[in-house]
Parts: sequence; structure tokens; C-alpha cells
Amino acid sequence: MQPVNYERHWSRTSALMWIMLILWAIFSFFIHMFVDTLNSIVILGFPLGFYMAAQGSLLAFVIMLFIFAKRQDTIDRQEGVAEE
Repeated sequence: MQPVNYERHWSRTSALMWIMLILWAIFSFFIHMFVDTLNSIVILGFPLGFYMAAQGSLLAFVIMLFIFAKRQDTIDRQEGVAEE
């Protein structure tokens, strides 16, 4: 079993956390600030701004949750701190 490098583990974990936080801010705030502009784009008969406000952001959050969990598990396993 390899020795645990807690500094590298925290560095990788915090980088992942910051990326997810930035994506969360984009889908929570910035997308909704430009909803009128996005409404000029129509997908399947719905304006994109309306879709992002109604369902798109929620879908993005769920996808982000699964990506975060998978990446964090990978980091934990690579750094030797994974739970079995």
C-alpha cells in the first residue's frame, strides 16, 4: 500500500471543488442573466432561455453531481484514501 500524500489529495480535491463551483455559478446565475438573449435560440420549439430556466439548469446540476462523485472517487482511489 502506498503512503498517503494528503497535500496532493487536498490539492486535487480543491481543484475539482472550484471547477464545480464555477460551473454551478454559471448555471445558477449567468445563464439566467442572459435569458432574453438565449430566447432567440429555439430548440425543439422551445426558446433556450426558457428551457434553461425551467429544466436545463436542474439537469446540469444532476449531471454535475454524478461527475463530481465519480471524479472524487477516482481521486480518492489514486491517492489511497478511498472507502471500500
